[in-house]
Amino acid sequence: MATDILSPISNTHLIGHPEEESLFLNAYNSGSLHHGWLITGDEGIGKATLAYKIARFLLTAEPNRQYTSLNVSPTNPIIGQIIQKSHPDFKVLERDYTETDKKKLIKAINSGDTVDDELKQSLKRSSVIKVDDVRDVVTFLSKKSFNDNWRVVIVDTADDLNTSSANALLKILEEPPLKSILLLLSHNPGKLLPTIRSRCAKLPLSPLKETEVQNLIRRYLPELDEPTVKGIAKISKGSIGRAIKYYQNDALSIYGEIQKICYNKNSTTSSLLNLVDTVSADEDCWNLFCELVCHFMRDTLSETPNKRELYEVYENSLKIIHDTTSINMDKKQSALQIINSLSQI
Repeated sequence: MATDILSPISNTHLIGHPEEESLFLNAYNSGSLHHGWLITGDEGIGKATLAYKIARFLLTAEPNRQYTSLNVSPTNPIIGQIIQKSHPDFKVLERDYTETDKKKLIKAINSGDTVDDELKQSLKRSSVIKVDDVRDVVTFLSKKSFNDNWRVVIVDTADDLNTSSANALLKILEEPPLKSILLLLSHNPGKLLPTIRSRCAKLPLSPLKETEVQNLIRRYLPELDEPTVKGIAKISKGSIGRAIKYYQNDALSIYGEIQKICYNKNSTTSSLLNLVDTVSADEDCWNLFCELVCHFMRDTLSETPNKRELYEVYENSLKIIHDTTSINMDKKQSALQIINSLSQI
């Protein structure tokens, strides 16, 4: 699968969440800035981009000054320090590389090899944020800040905390050091510890408008024609991150095949088998197919007269998807079952 062309740590262009920006800025200007902020919402709608925007603002803000915007000059050297994660008052808490791949990275650095994005993205990360990584944050926050400035920690994401690391983070939220702020990102805040949620101010982000997604696609993928821009934006459900992923993985073509199967009833056996082969090629392709099928059926439920029949297919498809993951069923056979069900509606 292609890599993501957007990087929140270096992306200074954020649209779609002016009220949340204002809420944070008003808290800052009034001197009532909370020590913990929980930024929630769907994947790819700007949570991390907003968190880094807040971090840049706090690490450049002058004491006792009132601000009208969170924007920071793109020429400010602190932006580069944040991108390199070298600012003394800034830290990102995230899943670390596995021990094996961490050794590969250290070996590459010691050998003087270029550590580029392609190498980093080929390395595997742990499945969770470990408690030792949270303890590193405790050590970081215990040190005196540079120039008596704010210290900022971005937790990307809080969903990746296990029980031990969540409890360790909770202790920081319960007894926060002065002038320190934790920005917790979460796609699914309902699964976080209730005590973590209660200790944080909330910044719930809504999906972007379809026109906003279109504008962002035009900005980041200027080579696309208008039908493609609008088609990808329509199926991306307010997420520019999802839109980029869909473009990179030809999701619009797959979605079109799903529509043909259900609406046109004229797909050939050969085209159906080609689709099955495509969507079962690997884990990423399978996950993309499942996501698109679910999007299609949820959207179609509100429009079709055969609601009961489609709902039964939807429920059955969800079961097939769950079983395929939980008991490692054959993805090709599972995809074929789902596609056959759609073709019978």
